[in-house]
Amino acid sequence: MADYKHLVTFLVEHLVTKPEEVAVTESEGEEGTIRIRITVAPEDVGRVIGKRGATINAIRLVAKAAAVKGGERVDVDIDEERP
Repeated sequence: MADYKHLVTFLVEHLVTKPEEVAVTESEGEEGTIRIRITVAPEDVGRVIGKRGATINAIRLVAKAAAVKGGERVDVDIDEERP
């Protein structure tokens, strides 16, 4: 299994203004899908999502492309509200 958490963390930390507040969690989802969840500072949510979701979709595409070689499935989501 590849390290998708590290990959997504690297990408997101280079997009935001507060990289120290980036938190990425990895868990096992349905049917063996790897779920990646991104949490960032409230002012950075828009930067990660991008216009019309272009940035988050690009992050998803990179993670899914990395998963293809290993025959795995990866879902990437962003928490828009902090707990």
